[in-house]
Amino acid sequence: MKKKILGFVVLVMAFSLLFSNSLGVMAQEPQEGGDLRIAIGADPESLDPLYAQSSPAAMVMVHMMETLFEMTPDGDIVPLLAEDYDVSDDGLVYDLYLREGVEFHDGEPFNAEAVKFNLERLLDQGAVYSFLIDAITEIEVIDEYTIRIATDEPFAPILAHLSHDFISMISPAAIDADDPSQDAGENIVGTGPFKMDGWNRGEAVLMTRNDDYWGDNAYVDTFSVLIVPEESTRVVMLETGEAHAIMNVPARDVSRLEENPDLTVENVPSLRTLYVGLNNHREPFDDVRVRKAMNYAVDSEAIVEHIIDGAGRPSDAPISPDIFGYSGQEIYQHNPDRARELLAEAGYEDGLEVEFYYPVGRYPMDQTISQAIQSQLADVGIDANMTTMEWATYLEVVGGNEPEDVEHDMYFLGWGTVTGDADYGLYALFHSDEWAPYGNNWHFGDHEGVDELLHEARITPDPDIRQDLYAEAIELIWDDAPWIFLHSISQLNGVRNEVAGLIHHPREHIEAKRAYFIND
Repeated sequence: MKKKILGFVVLVMAFSLLFSNSLGVMAQEPQEGGDLRIAIGADPESLDPLYAQSSPAAMVMVHMMETLFEMTPDGDIVPLLAEDYDVSDDGLVYDLYLREGVEFHDGEPFNAEAVKFNLERLLDQGAVYSFLIDAITEIEVIDEYTIRIATDEPFAPILAHLSHDFISMISPAAIDADDPSQDAGENIVGTGPFKMDGWNRGEAVLMTRNDDYWGDNAYVDTFSVLIVPEESTRVVMLETGEAHAIMNVPARDVSRLEENPDLTVENVPSLRTLYVGLNNHREPFDDVRVRKAMNYAVDSEAIVEHIIDGAGRPSDAPISPDIFGYSGQEIYQHNPDRARELLAEAGYEDGLEVEFYYPVGRYPMDQTISQAIQSQLADVGIDANMTTMEWATYLEVVGGNEPEDVEHDMYFLGWGTVTGDADYGLYALFHSDEWAPYGNNWHFGDHEGVDELLHEARITPDPDIRQDLYAEAIELIWDDAPWIFLHSISQLNGVRNEVAGLIHHPREHIEAKRAYFIND
């Protein structure tokens, strides 16, 4: 076997390590103790890797659970619970050498058997994100701290996928042996610097410091993630000190908050693209002319300029520009006349009525954006009936049904390509094997030629060839217009200056693992 060097860059970008305070503040001696509170916009749907499927879940999970590898804020894949690895010359077999002396929160040892249990559970029980590791065909324990995984074909993004938060390791003892599919999220047992102390659904996830952590201990005594869907309420909580940090600061409030000497607003590069998925499986969106009309009807540039105040950029691809494999296309310019022409060609000269589902509080200005889209569609004769619901229910309704059971025609969603590799952002969303409810192709698209290109890119080790394959796939997807392509976003996080050491991660985490309070 040959050794490969860890720490390779998987992102075509240069993210900086973002702290919540200046370097001058960071130079102060960290203080132990205190109760840290961060407010986010949506409740996790689950904290069990078997069922988790959104960044609110990941934001919580990274504090209690850990992965074999991790992605740094700079985009490097580095060891975490795995210390090193070897890969065979043919690229089919990986030996992972695990960190010794690590225990789960229940005192059970982390070892090769635990890794085997976790990977097999995710694969055998049909985890929502099992596509991340479904190339693995064999898992073998070599010794207590060596695990071997094998694939039938080379799988270029495998280490990036093993760094994903939804491939986190949890204690096998915490899983019901008679029912391994049971959701263990209410009392999750990981290896991380914080332990679960309770989950009040719709209100808060409560954590306490793990004093037996294998690495550097957290400074704060407790850490709470508060669930606050209303943007304005989160802002007030930040200003009053009820929350020490918040995610998704409304763009309209940034200037005012920046004038407050007690606060800092961090503008964090994000890997997320927002879009409106169109149900390609039935009328009217089984007609590409109607799908293209939707794109011409919606003014993505105006949304970026006037609603999110420039905290993003109009999409010219289904993945953001910072992702390996990105290939920019010509933006669908706002052209209501062209939209009406295409609708008439498709037989909808008198307009049409559609069901539009959207979330509130999950993405920056999501409700305002959805209402703007409704208005722009009305301008070309499309009547969009609007429906919203809380986040966990929204995910189940939008992505949890067979095509024939879906009631909506279009849905507002975002996707963060958090591995930094286009495989995660394209295969998961556009391959025809990934249709809901078993995958993330919730628009039920089957795009000619795309499946073959995405598969070839997965098994090709040469990055230049992979880039060319992704460019071809993106061109086909873009021309097929399965979504209304909106924009990629920047993450606006607000922080009180009495807190230091927070890490603002491009995966849309605010990490509190080494955060601390500053004494006056």
